[in-house]
Amino acid sequence: MSSTVSRRVQRVRPSPTVALTGRVARLKAEGRDIISLGAGEPDFDTPAHLAAAGIQAIREGHTRYTPVDGTVEMKNAVIAKFRRDNRLEYQRQQILVSSGAKQILFNLIMALIDPGDEAVIPAPYWVSYPDMVMLAEGVPVTPLAGRDQGYKITPAQLEAAITPHTRLFILNSPNNPTGAAYTAAELRALGAVLARHPRIIICTDDIYEHIYWAREPFISLAQACPELYERIVTVNGVSKAYAMTGWRIGYCGGPAALITAMATIQGQSTSNPSSIAQKAAAAALNGDQACVREMNRHFRERHDLLVAGLNRLPGVSCLEGAGTFYAFANVERAIEMIGVADDTAFAEHLLATSGVAVVPGSGFGAPGHVRLSFACSMQTLEEALRRMGKTLGTGIG
Repeated sequence: MSSTVSRRVQRVRPSPTVALTGRVARLKAEGRDIISLGAGEPDFDTPAHLAAAGIQAIREGHTRYTPVDGTVEMKNAVIAKFRRDNRLEYQRQQILVSSGAKQILFNLIMALIDPGDEAVIPAPYWVSYPDMVMLAEGVPVTPLAGRDQGYKITPAQLEAAITPHTRLFILNSPNNPTGAAYTAAELRALGAVLARHPRIIICTDDIYEHIYWAREPFISLAQACPELYERIVTVNGVSKAYAMTGWRIGYCGGPAALITAMATIQGQSTSNPSSIAQKAAAAALNGDQACVREMNRHFRERHDLLVAGLNRLPGVSCLEGAGTFYAFANVERAIEMIGVADDTAFAEHLLATSGVAVVPGSGFGAPGHVRLSFACSMQTLEEALRRMGKTLGTGIG
């Protein structure tokens, strides 16, 4: 008996970052010496006091279902975090806790987008945003914010991308894959455009908020544009800042009616996030933040090493980032230099000749680039640069 899958799932592509991780694992299993700069995951262990909170939760019997939208304890921790870090006030009915920030985003898109609705997603973008919109039978609109503008969309670009069908605008700052972050003035300029289009819901993905080192303090869009508060869903989680990727806890604050709809989606899919992980996540948000600052210091040092090294490679150019643990390098000249077709072929060439795995920029809506994760040791980065230099003809190593 033959079987077919839905047209809905045929619209979407597998995640290129997940695919690369799987491929690297297979090559390593075959005995290949591979340095993977693809993973979007901190290499640090979860801080010991947070792991201990999870163990204590098990010992105390916190192993049952919780409310679908999160425990009171976890919601209170989220409310306190938003108040402390972002000067944003929310009530419990405005908070949703999910199995990772990715599920928060999926819930939002499914609760908001009808067939034919458009979502404006500036490119370069995180790989999953457009495909989630397509799963909801919506249309992703992806204006390119190029290197010459620091990979940040301008108000004019945003205005030009908006149509009567626009329902959602997604902004990720600091940005995966580029590391670019918007200033308060830039956010207010985008907010002035959005204020003229009251039908649009705004999603701000702040997951890299605490992996950040720009001179101007981090600011979220709802904080920069309080007049838009009732239309903004502010998304965050514990995965990146606290090295808790496997714990799978994300959260958001937003309009109560929309949050209720998102919780309904969640209730008919995964139901509540892990009771144990919620205990550990509440400890993370409520506790001493010294561990976050220490990891951020290491990420900044790695950023400086990698970006400087990339800019010494022939045919490669990389802007400094303001945060995240990614470098986004323009390799258009390197592509021409080695005679391959595009960024995908360049990444394949690099993997084959140097054993360094990077993610092609086309997966992020920015052909001619590659994304490199520096969520690894300084020694690993130095060796990766040495191998890349040898492949690109610098004679290094």
